[in-house]
Amino acid sequence: MKLKTLAATVAVLAVLSAVAWYLRRPPPPPAPDPRVGRPVLDGAVLAQAARVRLTDQGKTVLLARQADGKWRDTSYYDLPVDFDKLSHFTDDLSSAKVQRLVSRNPEVLARLDFKDTTVALLDAAGKELWRLTLGKEADGGGRFVKFGDEGRGYLANVATFLDADAKNWADSLLVDLKPEDVARVAVTFDTGAPVVASRAKKEDAWADAAAPAGQRIAGEKITSLLSSLGSLRFQDTAALDDPNVVAARGHHRTVTLTTFEKRTLTIELGRKPEEKKPAAPKPEAGGQKPEVSNSATANSEPKTLNPEPAAVPAGPVYVFVESSDPAAPINELMKKRAFQVYDWNFTSLPQKPAELFEAIPAPPPAPQPESKPAAETKPGAAAAQTKPAAAAEPPAPAKP
Repeated sequence: MKLKTLAATVAVLAVLSAVAWYLRRPPPPPAPDPRVGRPVLDGAVLAQAARVRLTDQGKTVLLARQADGKWRDTSYYDLPVDFDKLSHFTDDLSSAKVQRLVSRNPEVLARLDFKDTTVALLDAAGKELWRLTLGKEADGGGRFVKFGDEGRGYLANVATFLDADAKNWADSLLVDLKPEDVARVAVTFDTGAPVVASRAKKEDAWADAAAPAGQRIAGEKITSLLSSLGSLRFQDTAALDDPNVVAARGHHRTVTLTTFEKRTLTIELGRKPEEKKPAAPKPEAGGQKPEVSNSATANSEPKTLNPEPAAVPAGPVYVFVESSDPAAPINELMKKRAFQVYDWNFTSLPQKPAELFEAIPAPPPAPQPESKPAAETKPGAAAAQTKPAAAAEPPAPAKP
């Protein structure tokens, strides 16, 4: 073969090899996803948010920031939001990281349970700034997430719980008063005069000028009462015209707290009392009236069993709070709803004035003067001081 022909053949083979390599080369590695390694919720987006919308299983919660910076639970009677809970929730999302891209395949995404469990941030005009859909939890930890309408699923170390119960986002704290700030406590009772305990300074003991003779205010009882009412929380709410609320207003106890700054807080706690209704009499045996003997008079009636009256349980406990400060938020809050508190807030109140008093301890006995020890005597001193008795003389002989 001629050299020129051989060179041409080699060149053709080289070209064919290059073409084959190009056609069979491995695909280039995909570009890294820009979300991987980043926070699930960017802090800059969070700073722009004026509303937070939570949805799950057909329920929706909408929290809105007011002009003064405070948040309101617009989905639950526009009550103040529990800001600590909201901060904890957003902090969890901001600290969580996107760990990896799971899939872009719609069939795979369908198996990750992306349904209606979402959290979204909106601006003041209601425009959506950011939305996260939560899927199921991964077997190895973390949770599958999807951003907005993107067709990509990610794995993130999100461990937050999405609470779609609107009531749970309302701030349940009604009264926030420290016991050391209270200068005067007045407690009413069903009968008799109220008990009024006061002190001039927070380190002073509680006193009542009308205390019974030999008794004084029990300081521990007042401290316990202040601890219970000073951090009063509600567990549910009702309409102001609810029958149980109306009945509670007619059967209430009042505790009035006055601070050293002369601010007064009037707290009324009440409930519909227990009722007893007479039960219908029952026949003595199996619902059949007993037979009346021939000897019975015409006025005799069959014997019946009269059971104890059926008791209707007492209603829930409601609290009604009023501040002497017209601008206090609690005054406006009481116009929205009636607030149900825990039963023990009412049942733990003193039932009679004597429970707030204790006997004045008897004064300690006066110290007795110390007794001086007897003077020591030297050995033989007693003998020296005492003269020996004279020897008895024999009787004189009798005279003849």
